[in-house]
Amino acid sequence: MSGTDYKFEGWLGFDKSSAHGNMKWEEFEPKPWEETDIDIKIECCGVCGSDIHTLRSGWGPTNYPCCVGHEVVGTVVRAGSKVEGGIKVGDRVGVGAQSDACRNRTDKHCKICADGNYNYCRVHHVGTYNGVYMNGGKSYGGYATYQRVPSFFAVKIPESLPSSHAAPMLCAGVTTYAPLKFHGVGPGKRVGVVGLGGLGHFGVMWAKALGAEEVVVISRSSSKKADAMAMGATGFIATGEDPEWLNKNRSTLDVILCTASSADMPFNDYLFLLDLDGVFIQVGAPDDDLPRIKQMALIFNRIKLTGSLIGSPDDIREMFQLAVEKKVQPWVSEIPMKDANKAIVDFEAGAPRYRFVLKNEDYTPVPAQA
Repeated sequence: MSGTDYKFEGWLGFDKSSAHGNMKWEEFEPKPWEETDIDIKIECCGVCGSDIHTLRSGWGPTNYPCCVGHEVVGTVVRAGSKVEGGIKVGDRVGVGAQSDACRNRTDKHCKICADGNYNYCRVHHVGTYNGVYMNGGKSYGGYATYQRVPSFFAVKIPESLPSSHAAPMLCAGVTTYAPLKFHGVGPGKRVGVVGLGGLGHFGVMWAKALGAEEVVVISRSSSKKADAMAMGATGFIATGEDPEWLNKNRSTLDVILCTASSADMPFNDYLFLLDLDGVFIQVGAPDDDLPRIKQMALIFNRIKLTGSLIGSPDDIREMFQLAVEKKVQPWVSEIPMKDANKAIVDFEAGAPRYRFVLKNEDYTPVPAQA
């Protein structure tokens, strides 16, 4: 189908039932080749909550068939004559949740892309799966053997960073790193992280790596407290176990990163944990709406309520460098790619501690090109 001597095959979802472990392994047609493209032989791919939201059409109708997976790591096996970023055959690269943007290649001026904020492009933002490229091709993700993407959105991975660690950083990692960095987390800052899951565990480790004075995990129970402390947290609030949790911790934080995606979380109580001029960053994205916001916490503490979307290629490069320098090591479980259906069911049941990574067991690296 693809005109190459290798096949693009992967786990495809054909309807909403695929989110319940009913994906099918089939061949698919990648986007039409352009000389700015690369083909990647996939070594591994992280499992993300976005994959399941998309498989079940939770965020809107999915363009089936769909191959999910946007934490992709592998080796470049084909590189066009106009590739960007100095990428060549044999390089180990990663692709996150976005694989293209307009980058001012249309008749509409995009100030966002001109400023380098490609992840917020409003003219032609292409997700790594379930998207459509400017040449009409469909984007397919990393639960597969090979992937074709524009080289601009592929990032070289530092040699010292294991592939299974780099993979979850490409979405969960940068989704939490980018807003913490943007909002000035560093020495002297007191940071709260709501939810200790795949996103939250990265939030704790990035806050620590950036030098935050305090890192407090906020969760319903204390079942993950030991894990949180091992990741670098300095405090833990169990909202379901201590009826006085809010009174004890009111106005004690400067930044809260909310990774929870529950429509019934005590959202307004979280706001009262912030001190004057505190920042509340929502990155968890439930299928349903967030709870109704009450205005008094915002007004009396001059709180900034904001969100954040993944990260740009430069954000990913910067994050990788911090991970190397500070020896940030995500907690991952490696699972054979053949068991992807079971993996997404277990993921939805809350099994990861704290990220699943699917690995192609027959993967062999490609020799580097001189």
